Amino acid sequence: MYAFFAIVRRDLRLALRKRAEIINPLLFFVLVITLFPLGVGAKPMLLQAIAPGIIWVSALLAAMLSLDSLFRSDFDDGALEQLVLSPQPLSVLVLGKILAHWLVTGLPLVIIAPLLAILLGLSAKTISILLITLLLGTPVLSLIGAIGVALTVGLRRGGMILSLLVLPLYVPVLIFAANAVEMAQLGLPVMAQINMLAAMLVLACVLAPWPTAAALKMSMS
Repeated sequence: MYAFFAIVRRDLRLALRKRAEIINPLLFFVLVITLFPLGVGAKPMLLQAIAPGIIWVSALLAAMLSLDSLFRSDFDDGALEQLVLSPQPLSVLVLGKILAHWLVTGLPLVIIAPLLAILLGLSAKTISILLITLLLGTPVLSLIGAIGVALTVGLRRGGMILSLLVLPLYVPVLIFAANAVEMAQLGLPVMAQINMLAAMLVLACVLAPWPTAAALKMSMS
C-alpha cells in the first residue's frame, strides 16, 4: 500500500506541473456540451431530451483524449521501465497510476458536469443521478482505457489503434449510464442501471490492472 500511495502522490505532483494535460480534456468537455445549444437552437425540450447522451458522449470522448498521458511520459523518460523492474507488484503500481489519472482528468468532469446539466435544462433529481453515473462510470473508462494504452504505448502513432481498442469496450458504460439519466428524467426506477455500473466498476478494479501490467511488460520487452 505504501508503493500504491507513493505512485499516486508522484503522479499528482507531476500532473500539477503539466496543467495543460488537466485543462485540455476539461475544456473539450465544456466546449462540446456548450456548442450543442448553439447548434440546436432555442429548443429547451429537445435539449433536455438529448442531454444524457450529450453529456455522456462528451465525457467518453474527453476521457479518450486524456488516455495517452497515462503512461506516455513515463515511457519517454524511462520511468516506466523502472516500474516494470520494481520488486513491487506491477498491477498495484498500475492501479495507483490509474487512480491518479482519474483524479486529474475524470474527477474535474464530475465536478463541472452539474453546471453543464443546468445549461441543458436537467432537473435537480436528474442531475443527482447524472453525478452517480459519472462517479461510477468515469473510473471504468480510465481502467479499461489503461489496457489499451499499455498495448499501444510503444507505438509512435497509436492513437487510432487505441481508439479502435477501447471504444467497443466503452459502449456498455455509455448505454447504462445514459439510460439511467434518461429514466430519471421520466421518473422511472434507475437502480438496475446503477447496479450494473457499480458491478462494472468492481470488475474493472479487480481485473483491469492484471492485463494492463502484462501489456506493459510486453511493450517494454
